[in-house]
Amino acid sequence: MKHSEVRNRIIETASFLFYRNGYNLTGINEIISEAGIAKATLYSHFKSKEDICLAYLRFKNDTFLSDIEKFCRSRQKGRNQLLAIFDFLLLFFKDRDFNGCWCIRTVSEIPKDDHKIRDEIQEQKTSLIELIGKLLEDNVQEKSRKEIDLLARQIYLLYESAVSESHLHQENWPIKSAKQLCDQILN
Repeated sequence: MKHSEVRNRIIETASFLFYRNGYNLTGINEIISEAGIAKATLYSHFKSKEDICLAYLRFKNDTFLSDIEKFCRSRQKGRNQLLAIFDFLLLFFKDRDFNGCWCIRTVSEIPKDDHKIRDEIQEQKTSLIELIGKLLEDNVQEKSRKEIDLLARQIYLLYESAVSESHLHQENWPIKSAKQLCDQILN
């Protein structure tokens, strides 16, 4: 098997396990066993569990950003493209493997001084805010840059709270409520 295929299998396996079980509850030996590789193979691709975690976060985020942007852009132009982020979340929530936000789950498990992972998560959250900002620029008229930045952060907060609360309550009302609030602030 090619080097890149093995690396991808390790990332996909770790991603599944970290998201389902949590970062701290997933051990290196479990990743090795589930991926069907030798310990030396894992360490030839990643120096540490932290490096695997960073690859996991990037894998999840790259897929997420691509998928949510495609989903939103497939909607009719205007506020529908913005509100579509909540429709996307509703589909994500309905997935049987939904376990909340991978970033929030991970950041809650790491020490406060783990800057590598925390910085990666902050970058990913900033990327989501930027995506929302692009959707606003393309779909909302007569707003200044400052107003778009503020709106992007507000919508981001609605989205993030909807993810957390739908996971907590195991119900979709937080997503539907966040979408309604988003619609109101877009007026």
